[in-house]
Amino acid sequence: MFPFSTFKALVLISILLSSYASAPPSPALQQHSSRGTHKVGRRGLEVEAYHPAPTYAALGRRLVKRSMVGESLESRARSFLEAKANLTRSCIEYHSGFALDGIEHAYLHQAHNGIPFVNAAANVAFKELDDSALSYGSSFVNPHKIAPSKPAFDVKSAIDIAEKMLDGDYNQRFRLAYLARPDHSSILVYAIQIRNEEANTFYEAFVDAHTGELASLTNFVAGMTYRAVPIRRASFAEGQDENRTMMSAGTAGNNIVTHVGTNLLDGTSASFIADDWKALIFDYPYSASVAATTDENLDAARVNAFYVGNIVHDLAWKYGFRPLTFNFQADTIADKWVRGDGPINIRVQTTPGSNDATCTVPPDGTPSVCKLYVWNKSSPTRDVSLANDVLVHELGHGISGRLTGGGTAACLQTLEARGLGEGWSDALAEWTEQKRAWVNNNPAGLRTHPYSTSAVTNPLRYSSVAGQTTPYPIGEVWANILHNVYAALVTTHGWSASVFTDPDTTHGSVVFLRLFFDGLSTQPCNPTFTAARNAWIQADLNRYGGSHKCLLWTAFASRGLGVNAGPAT
Repeated sequence: MFPFSTFKALVLISILLSSYASAPPSPALQQHSSRGTHKVGRRGLEVEAYHPAPTYAALGRRLVKRSMVGESLESRARSFLEAKANLTRSCIEYHSGFALDGIEHAYLHQAHNGIPFVNAAANVAFKELDDSALSYGSSFVNPHKIAPSKPAFDVKSAIDIAEKMLDGDYNQRFRLAYLARPDHSSILVYAIQIRNEEANTFYEAFVDAHTGELASLTNFVAGMTYRAVPIRRASFAEGQDENRTMMSAGTAGNNIVTHVGTNLLDGTSASFIADDWKALIFDYPYSASVAATTDENLDAARVNAFYVGNIVHDLAWKYGFRPLTFNFQADTIADKWVRGDGPINIRVQTTPGSNDATCTVPPDGTPSVCKLYVWNKSSPTRDVSLANDVLVHELGHGISGRLTGGGTAACLQTLEARGLGEGWSDALAEWTEQKRAWVNNNPAGLRTHPYSTSAVTNPLRYSSVAGQTTPYPIGEVWANILHNVYAALVTTHGWSASVFTDPDTTHGSVVFLRLFFDGLSTQPCNPTFTAARNAWIQADLNRYGGSHKCLLWTAFASRGLGVNAGPAT
C-alpha cells in the first residue's frame, strides 16, 4: 500500500494535466529566464541581451472556438493572438509555420508600424483540420515608451560600429527592427549580421537606430557506408565498423560537407576526399598509437565526420526535422519544394585552436559551419571528429536552435535557454548511446557527473540550477532530467532495435525521441525549464493522446521539476 501523500500527489497531477501554464517569474527572479551576457571582441566587452520571459499555456484538447474554418494558418494564428494578447492585427507579424503529423505550428512576432520586434515572439499550435488550439507561447510586451519608426542614425555608421565592437565583418544582411528593453521601453534598432571566421564568431548585432549604441545581440555560435565509428559507439576506443560505401564523390553531399579546417566560405581549398570516389570505398583505418594529424588519421576523421553527420541528418528527418521544419540541406526530394539552405560544413582539425568543438546555428536559409579541433589532453593527440558523442552534441545545437522559434535561430539566447540547449545536445548524444570520455582522456568525460537515475551517482536536481552563471552546468541538470525521462519510458515500454529507422513504434526509446523533437517545435521562444517540461507533456498529448502523462510527470518530479516547480532562480 502506498502512502496517502503519494496518492494525493498523483491526484494533483491528474487535475493539472488537462490545462496548465507557465507564467513569467517575478522581476526579481528573471535573471536566468530573461537575460544572457556575452563577452565579445578582443577586449572582452560584456553585452547583456534581454529577452522578455515567456508565458506558455498548454490548453490540452479544450476547444477554442474560431469562426475561421478553412482560413490559412497565418490568419488563424493572428486571430488567436489578437484575442490572447489584446493586440490589433497590425501589431502581429507572421514569421513561419508548418503542418506535420496532424499538428500545425505558427510562429509570429510583435510589430509596431509594420516593423517586427526581434525579442517579442509568439507561437501557436493547432490540431490540423479541427477547431482547437492546443498550446501557445508568448513573450509579447506592453511598452510604456516606444521609439519613432524612422531612423535618425544612418545604417552605414551602424554597420561600422557593429564591426568595430564585435571585431568582425558585415555579412551583407541587415534589417530594421524593434527591441524591447527591461525598463518597459522599446527602441528601434538595425539588426546587422557580423561574422569573424578566424575568431569563430557570428552575431546579429542590434544597434540603436537613433543613438548608434550597441544595445544587444544574438549569438549564432554554440560551443561542441565508411570505416567509421558506428553511431551507437562513442569513439574509436569502442571499435571500428566494417567497410561501407557511399553514394557521393567524396565527403560532400547535399546534407553534409567535410573538409580540413580551412575557410570554405572564401573559396579556399576544401580538401575533400575524392581520390577514391570511382570505387566508392573510403577505408581509412584509424591508429590510436600515432598523432591525430597523420595523413591516414586525418582521412579517417573526415570520413567519420561525414558518416555521423549524415546519420544524424537522416535520423532527424525521420523524427521531424526536415526542410519544412527549417533543417540544413541543399535541396529536397520528398518535400514539395526546393530550398537552398545549404549543407552543414564540417571542418575537421580546425586551426588555430584546440580542445573544442563548435557549430554556428544561423537563421533558416543560411548554412551552418561546425568546427572540430584536435585535443591535446592526451598523448598522442586525439581528434574530436572521431568522438561521435561530441559531434552529435554539436549537431544537436542545430536541431534545437532551428526547431525552437520557427527557424529564427534566435530563441535560445537567455542563460536558462542556452543551458537547456546544452542539455538537449547531451541528451541527443546519449540517446545514440554515447560516452564523452575518450577525447578528454578522463573516464568521467566532459561533465561533472555521469547521467544516471541514481541520486548517489548523479545528485543534480532542478534546484541545482540556482546560482549558476554559465549554460553548461544548467545543461547538465536538464540532460540528467531527460535521462530520467528516457529511463522511465524504456523501463515501462521497452527499447526498439529499429529505433534509427522506424519512428512509428510505441517503444520507450522511440517515444522519447518523438517527444524530444515535438517538444522543441511546441515550446515558446527562450523557454524556461518549466516551459520546456510543459512542452513535453503537451507533445505527448498531441501525438499519443497523453498516454504517457503520469510517467512523464513522475520522471520530471523525481528531479524536482514536478507540478509545484517554480522559477529556476
